[in-house]
Amino acid sequence: MSVIQAKEEVSSFRQTIASYINLMKPHVTVLLLGTTAAAMAIAGGKFPSLGLTVATLLGGAMAAGSANSLNCYIDRDIDQLMGRTQRRALPAGKVKPNQALVFGVVLGIASFVILTAFVNLLSAILAFSAILFYVFIYTLGLKRSTAQNIVIGGAAGAVPVLVGWAAVTNSVTLSAIWLFAIIFYWTPPHFWALSLLIQKDYEKANVPMLPVMMGEHETRRQIFLYSLLLLAVTFILFLMHTMGYIYLVGALLLGGILVYMAARLLYDTDSKKWARTLFWYSNCYLAAIFAVMVVDRVIHF
Repeated sequence: MSVIQAKEEVSSFRQTIASYINLMKPHVTVLLLGTTAAAMAIAGGKFPSLGLTVATLLGGAMAAGSANSLNCYIDRDIDQLMGRTQRRALPAGKVKPNQALVFGVVLGIASFVILTAFVNLLSAILAFSAILFYVFIYTLGLKRSTAQNIVIGGAAGAVPVLVGWAAVTNSVTLSAIWLFAIIFYWTPPHFWALSLLIQKDYEKANVPMLPVMMGEHETRRQIFLYSLLLLAVTFILFLMHTMGYIYLVGALLLGGILVYMAARLLYDTDSKKWARTLFWYSNCYLAAIFAVMVVDRVIHF
């Protein structure tokens, strides 16, 4: 084998690996793993052991990758129509549909085995239930049938905090449910801001996202209302004495900025600018508020 052939094989192997990683939607998975790790620290009031953290995050990454890969398999027809998704591995022809299906199923099974063997059964069941919910309830049941798809379907993305909590405590308490609620109510303003930016894609693919069905103004109004609701929900952890004053200040500041941006999106004529800004900030918001929770519970200034 010549040097050139060897380099070509290495390059081909790397492209194949990159294509399968693309199926797992790593940009989404990283944020989910961040909230999982934060929930583990919050639940125990300290940073968990390295072994437990690695096992939980590995199982969580496989579960998220499974759900996303199966989502890509099911949605490959509409992904071909939308500019944002045309470069994904399946529409681009880098991975065959059956390969994506098998990959997603194998990841889901591996996730369950790893979490059961090295964490606990409850965390494995929760992670597996999130896969089933995302694939069957959201992707197959809601996404193409109702404008409330992301509201209900967003529950799947909130389950990782329950997985992290269960990994440490082997239980799901009321505090864990409120962590779940924060992500649940964060999802609509986050995703609807994106849907305002790519509304034409959803129209082309005949996906009934809120801007397509109810118009831009109603979408902006819903984003504002959900942002207010999210701000209110974040205060519950303080009122329950799960979190202290460090968290209260952080939640008020971070949530206040989100509400301000949602108000500007609602009333400003340049809605695309504020939709883009709010979408970017909402990612930062979720990471930041969970970081503040960890500081409040673990570091104790």
